[in-house]
Amino acid sequence: MQVLKSFPLHPTLYADDVAQIITPTIERYGSREWQLIVQTNELHGHLGIYSTIGAKMGLYARELLPSHHLHITSYAGEQPPLSCMNDGLQVSTASTLGHGLITINKATPRPEAKFEAEGKAISLRLKDRYAQQIADDIAKGVALYGTHSPAYWEYVRTLALRYWQEMDRREIFETVSD
Repeated sequence: MQVLKSFPLHPTLYADDVAQIITPTIERYGSREWQLIVQTNELHGHLGIYSTIGAKMGLYARELLPSHHLHITSYAGEQPPLSCMNDGLQVSTASTLGHGLITINKATPRPEAKFEAEGKAISLRLKDRYAQQIADDIAKGVALYGTHSPAYWEYVRTLALRYWQEMDRREIFETVSD
């Protein structure tokens, strides 16, 4: 921890809907993933779908390519909602724009990133079935609530909580070759 002595894990410190998932989610994925997703969404400004996916992807990349400094090329682009993945990548890897360790590739946005460290590289992409599920769920929310209405953002929050609990970082990504 850089600032905190320990990360707050007591359910009373969280919003009610988040407090309900803390224990089973930590039991399933570990406290490190919990911390990174909480930090990501605090930075991101709302509990988001792709920010959560980005945090899961970055943590998984660090497990596959353990290094203090990962150089990342994100293919998530710069347009929300997909670009929100970049926030999760930065928080979960500490490879930030400020450190000059992340590059955003704007061509053909997709939920994919390349991670490089110490002469090794790995590219991870959200598997098509998960990407399609997210796209369909977001389209449903837009159709029901429009964009940027309070009801839409509550819908996104509910989805993000569900994906956080259900999507296992070791299962939702595939490695891709360059």
